[in-house]
Amino acid sequence: MKFETLGRHILVEYYNCDEEVLKNPKLIEEFMNNSALNAKATIVDSVFHHFNPWGVSGAVIIAESHLTIHTWPEYGYAAADFFTFGDKKKKKSFELLETL
Repeated sequence: MKFETLGRHILVEYYNCDEEVLKNPKLIEEFMNNSALNAKATIVDSVFHHFNPWGVSGAVIIAESHLTIHTWPEYGYAAADFFTFGDKKKKKSFELLETL
C-alpha cells in the first residue's frame, strides 16, 4: 500500500518566553498572522481568546489548514501547532514565532 503525505504537521514548544508578550492577545495574534503571511499562506480567519488572569489561546485558519497557539505566561511557555498542505514555506512560519 502506498501512502502519500498530504501535508506537514509541526508541533513546537517555546520556553523562556517574555511573560508580557504571552499575556497579550493582540500581539500574539499579530505574530501568528505574520507567521502565516511569511509562509505565503492565505489567511481565512483568526480567533484569539484571553484567559483571566492571563494566557492566550488562538487559531489562524488558513486556506492551506491552520496555525494554533496556547500560552502559559506564568511559566514563560507557549505551545504551537502548524499544519499545512501544499507547497507553502512551513518552516518559515514557526521560525518567525521564535522571536517571541
